[in-house]
Amino acid sequence: MNTQIARLYQIAQKPQRLIIGLMSGTSLDGLDVALCQFTGSGIDAKTELLAFDTISYTDDIKQTIRTVFSKKQVDLETLTLLNPWIGKLHASMILKCLQKWKYTPAEIDLIASHGQTIYHAPQSLHKQPDFPNATLQIGDGDHIAVQTGIITLSDFRQKHIAAGGEGAPLAVYGDYILFSQKGEDRIMLNIGGIANFTFLSGDLDATKMFSTDVGPGNTLIDAFSRLHYNQPFDENGTIAASGSVHQSLLTTLLNHPFFQAGFPKTTGPELFSLAYVHQAQQQSQTENISPQDLIATLTRFSAEGITQAVKRNNLSDKAVVYMSGGGMHNPVLVKHLHQLLPDNVLKTTADLQILPDAKEAVLFAILANETVAGGLVNFGNRPGIPNVTMGKISFPA
Repeated sequence: MNTQIARLYQIAQKPQRLIIGLMSGTSLDGLDVALCQFTGSGIDAKTELLAFDTISYTDDIKQTIRTVFSKKQVDLETLTLLNPWIGKLHASMILKCLQKWKYTPAEIDLIASHGQTIYHAPQSLHKQPDFPNATLQIGDGDHIAVQTGIITLSDFRQKHIAAGGEGAPLAVYGDYILFSQKGEDRIMLNIGGIANFTFLSGDLDATKMFSTDVGPGNTLIDAFSRLHYNQPFDENGTIAASGSVHQSLLTTLLNHPFFQAGFPKTTGPELFSLAYVHQAQQQSQTENISPQDLIATLTRFSAEGITQAVKRNNLSDKAVVYMSGGGMHNPVLVKHLHQLLPDNVLKTTADLQILPDAKEAVLFAILANETVAGGLVNFGNRPGIPNVTMGKISFPA
């Protein structure tokens, strides 16, 4: 037997596994690195977050990624070069974290790498009937495995698409295992560049839970903060707090078929872009509003998209909402959510002993744990939620 396959088999049989989960989202803030210890697998698994760090991307790294990010046409050579470049970059960040945390690579069983999303193209967005759902994440797993010496699982979203899903959101699988609680219906709301949530039924029935994107989270707020204020995001909601919401623009922004489409569904900055907002401003004759009023309106837009989805599913009066993601740090956005969901209790995943900023990285570590040692949870047979394990396996040598 190949020694690496034997090693993987040994890892699968261990009572406990140390897995590093990686997440780099559409906000391009940096790489989230979560070191997790798993005991067992499935709904009975015990998950412990041992260490977490976010390695910020430099401005040069952000600018390099943006040359190919969310663009229909890019330079093919640049895209080809960035695939291993991102992999090597992430590997170097992992090694720095391990050194900081005083772990050696030999002590780590697996790496679970989400990669850097470059383009997300579900059929509902690209509208080409001869082509399937598609998505592309770069940061090749082979380069991470070879540079770190750790078996790496990556490219999780492709299996989801191959089995009939849209490649997102994948949180449903990890959320069910990590956060399900008998007797309490829960909404696990992640406000990243795109906002999504998972509904978890208090009777622990995996076939009742679902996950869906609901619209923009931070992506438009961040984009216009960069455009008008040369700031990567609206820190503490200061800009939004200084402006006023324009109802006519808000109504126009919400007038898109995406918001009426059924669940589950996915989207990305390919739809919710600068061009989307500029078109809405033209239609609503709000092209001359101040930048602070625009960002105030976009902040309300994100909150409205989230709450409309919750209310459409009749979840607003019975489920506790647990927030994570960068948007939970925006007090103006959170205030809107409180106003729009007055009957809900809003908490964060810190109340469930998982750092909100670490949640997405932890979820990918869970996916890797399930692929190697679990995969026994039955999620049913529903559109958009294929009953699969995910991740391509890369060996160090």
